[in-house]
Amino acid sequence: MDGFVLVIVAVAAAAAAGAGIVAFRYERELRRMARFLDQREPAGSARMTTGVRTRGMLSLARGVNAELRELQDERIAAQQGRQAFQTGLTCLSHDIRTPLAGAQGYLQLVDGEEDPAEKARFLSAAAHRLGDVRALLDDLFSFAQVHDPSFEVVCESMKPADVVGDVLMSLYPQFRERGWEPSVTLDDEALALADAEVLARIVRNLVANALRHGAAAPVVVQRGARISVENRVANPDALDVDRLFERFYQGEGSRSSGGAGLGLAIVAQLAAAMDATVAAVLEGDRLRIEVALRKG
Repeated sequence: MDGFVLVIVAVAAAAAAGAGIVAFRYERELRRMARFLDQREPAGSARMTTGVRTRGMLSLARGVNAELRELQDERIAAQQGRQAFQTGLTCLSHDIRTPLAGAQGYLQLVDGEEDPAEKARFLSAAAHRLGDVRALLDDLFSFAQVHDPSFEVVCESMKPADVVGDVLMSLYPQFRERGWEPSVTLDDEALALADAEVLARIVRNLVANALRHGAAAPVVVQRGARISVENRVANPDALDVDRLFERFYQGEGSRSSGGAGLGLAIVAQLAAAMDATVAAVLEGDRLRIEVALRKG
């Protein structure tokens, strides 16, 4: 009996010693993992490994590495966003300075000009360039406004046709200047849920985009709760439709047409504020941008 007890005690002691060794190995490995996390470079790509090949430790290492990959992806995306924003600001600064310099040049010409007709021409050219600056600043203000946390919309049942018609009438001088007559189809009885002022800004930006960058008069269609503006573009290969609603995005060659690349980004933000959607489709040389409002 005493011998059996001794065997039991010995087995228990061995088991305890083994458990202690295992616990020591786990503790040492966990300390090593903690040290790795403390000392790793935040921007580095090093990943956690484990010398204890148990299911639990392997699962822990995989979980930590998944979090590290996600943090790295977020850091890269944030860095790319900062770089794109800085590039956009640089381009915007150039776009503002260029017409300002042009206006200044024309005003200087006015001072030394005796011919009233030439003076009038120089003043008109200066006013046109100052108008370009105002449009750029208006876009920048609108973009900042829609990103303000206090910005609110009040949606109610309304007729989109009324808003679209009013916007088109207000842009008549720009159409006349281009020698264009838009094709317009309106559904006078349709209702939608929208903020009339916000919707007007959306439609104005869409039509202004067509006026600025289009190669022909736009086709404006409002049916039900959907509004689309379609126009022909001169160089469809230069457009990246997936990026049209990014801030500061401008297709190749479009910078010479003016604008800050904010108009469609503002459209996307305003549409989202009303729980509406906006999409762009390029078919051949025809670009169509459609806003889908909630039905009223």
